[in-house]
Amino acid sequence: MFTYILRRLALILPTIIGISICAFAFVRVLPGDPILAMAGQHGVTPERYEILKEQFGYNLPIWQQYFNYVWGVLQGDFGISLSTKRPVITEFLTLFPATIELASVAMILAVSIGIPAGIFAAVNRGSWFDQLTMGVALTGYSMPIFWWGLLLIIFFSGYLGWTPVSGRLDLMFFLRPITGFMLIDTLLYGNWPAFVSALRHLILPAVVLGTIPLAVIARQTRSAMLEVLGEDYVRTARAKGLSPRRVVNVHALRNALIPVVTTIGLQVGLLLGGAILTETIFSWPGIGKWMIDSIAKRDYVVVQSGLLLIALIVMAVNLLVDLLYAVINPRIRVK
Repeated sequence: MFTYILRRLALILPTIIGISICAFAFVRVLPGDPILAMAGQHGVTPERYEILKEQFGYNLPIWQQYFNYVWGVLQGDFGISLSTKRPVITEFLTLFPATIELASVAMILAVSIGIPAGIFAAVNRGSWFDQLTMGVALTGYSMPIFWWGLLLIIFFSGYLGWTPVSGRLDLMFFLRPITGFMLIDTLLYGNWPAFVSALRHLILPAVVLGTIPLAVIARQTRSAMLEVLGEDYVRTARAKGLSPRRVVNVHALRNALIPVVTTIGLQVGLLLGGAILTETIFSWPGIGKWMIDSIAKRDYVVVQSGLLLIALIVMAVNLLVDLLYAVINPRIRVK
């Protein structure tokens, strides 16, 4: 197992280098000048402009800027935001719990609905439930996030008035963050009205963000179950007189979970990408909205470091998914 982990880490290293190069190059092809954007509407004198370029290292050759950035990252220094003058890693860690809370609830919704729906559709292949489930899944996968989010806001917030439009908590509640996860913090404070408020703020963004993963998981679960249900060992289990529930839950589901877990792991990257649109639509104070605001401000440091941090998280989750294979299916042996 240890050798396998080292081998996987060795494969991840070139990916990290490639992502760092892409992120570094991407922010430098954005239109505008970060020094002028930092100066704001008051502008800056030519002398002050040259001083700021030297201070932030923009007067150096591009290759030297890259290596200085990589050297800082290796030391845990992701740079200082040009707009807020705060360390990027500090801002990231402050806002990341909001994104994790949103993505976690969205994934819980997707898994808790998608897997049972896929299993039931596979067991009842060709039935009206199977056709309805796959039709709804295809529709959910095809809907753009921004359109789906605005539609839910208009109906549930505007027309019915059931849910708030933006933010994480009503303005009447002021809680000093403990963990950064609003649902947990409100429970730690024992403030049930605040917990209800946090839950109401979370419902619509989580549904919007979890719709596409739910559709993908449901379709993948159905496909995997149909393949496993046709295997010889499943037919043998049925021939032994085992109950249909035991055949499905014990013999078929565990083996079908391998591609499903892979799909769930891959959805993490899509969740973080979808969070950018979702957080913008619902004014959710997470890293997605933070990245969008940073692009608008030409904050090179935040954009390149934010992309790298998000990529590291996605790769860490994919590595964890690989290690879970042997746990889910004993036939797989990791050497």
